[in-house]
Amino acid sequence: MSKKVLMLSSSPRQGGNSDVLCDEFMKGALEVGNEVEKIFLKDKQINYCTGCSVCSMYGKPCPQKDDAAEVVEKMIAADVIVMATPVYFYTMCAQMKTLIDRCCARYLEIKDKEFYFIVAAAESEIRMMERTIDGFRGFLDCLEGPVEKGVIYGVGAWKVGEIKDKSAMQEAYRMGKDV
Repeated sequence: MSKKVLMLSSSPRQGGNSDVLCDEFMKGALEVGNEVEKIFLKDKQINYCTGCSVCSMYGKPCPQKDDAAEVVEKMIAADVIVMATPVYFYTMCAQMKTLIDRCCARYLEIKDKEFYFIVAAAESEIRMMERTIDGFRGFLDCLEGPVEKGVIYGVGAWKVGEIKDKSAMQEAYRMGKDV
């Protein structure tokens, strides 16, 4: 059965290591017949949450006029969400965290989804990436019925393209095929 897969690439540079891992995952997911869309967050205007409480206290749509509502709508419509980030100071990048924060207005509608996480970092120890993954898991803890399906640890890649020589490339491709 074909699934609707949404890839959220939060690298500030297209072709960055986490973005390259996204492409490998996408390649595998497409090969087995899934419908895949990749959103490069850098190309979207997503403002910070202002804490105005219009969504949380009054149940109204976020008053900000940016691309966040479009991205969140696609998250709601997807069967599978892949969240990819470069790791900066052992946590996700600002682009990804900003999107997560902007899910506040409709996070209860992001339910029964399968999630994959992709991280890329210069750090070579996988255990050091767990803080970043814990941030993603904190988001999932707020959702209804999420299922974490896999994590791809793209470690030991500092410069653009260094990930291409790492085993994470094959892992991303295989996980994509297993969607």
